Amino acid sequence: MGCNCYSFRIPLPYHKNISAICMTPSNKFEDFVELISVLRRECPWDRKQTHHSIKENLIEEAYEAVEAIEDEDYDDLSKELGDLLLHVVFHSKMAAENDHFTIDDVIYRISEKLIRRHPHVFDNVDVENEKEVASNWETIKLSEGRESILDGIPGHLPGLIKAQRMQQKAANVGFDWHKWELAWEKLNEEIDEWREAVESQDAEKRADEFGDLLFSLVNVGRLLDLNAEDSIRKTNKKFESRFRYIEKELKSRNKSLNDSNLEEMDELWNEAKNKSN
Repeated sequence: MGCNCYSFRIPLPYHKNISAICMTPSNKFEDFVELISVLRRECPWDRKQTHHSIKENLIEEAYEAVEAIEDEDYDDLSKELGDLLLHVVFHSKMAAENDHFTIDDVIYRISEKLIRRHPHVFDNVDVENEKEVASNWETIKLSEGRESILDGIPGHLPGLIKAQRMQQKAANVGFDWHKWELAWEKLNEEIDEWREAVESQDAEKRADEFGDLLFSLVNVGRLLDLNAEDSIRKTNKKFESRFRYIEKELKSRNKSLNDSNLEEMDELWNEAKNKSN
């Protein structure tokens, strides 16, 4: 076609009259929406997708964005946020095709919600600090028809994230320890109760008390401005790095994990730990 641009090749017979649709990358939102419309219309794979078929991909992209944030890789973060934007527009396009809502509805609804829930910015409500802002936020949500301040927390959130979100929401309305030392005392109580459950040989009670222990530990961390999910992810990365070091060093000795023993692996673990300090 002699088109001097990036082109998306559409295989015959889906687009029989021309060999390519000519589009150039753009930083305009409306152009991006049009790009998704073209893909949805012309690409067999994109056309086949549904809200359900790509819902796990949305979660995956969100985690990739979180990882870029934690790595402070802002070039990668811009790409991952683009992937998230793709999902927002793609889901909106699918919804529009079935007359459920459009991308304009999505933008309007979030704009309306933010204005309504920030009366200290867009109305004559006075607040002294961020705690009052959070308290007002929960009160406004209840006035919108929610039965509990815990409504709206997704049931499929990872356990540590959900525990901390519930604790934060309860704290916003005053249901909280006044200082972390009091939560620490409660944590020690839960440790004792879990020890009793372990000694009881009751598997169900063990699991129940272990959950209480984890919940209390999250609470202590929250009161110390620690994020439980962030903390466990960092520890997971640390464990992975040190264990990979063990595997690498054993391989350099022409040994496998099964050829080694705990004493040797523990020695290599300490080497990895010292190298990272």
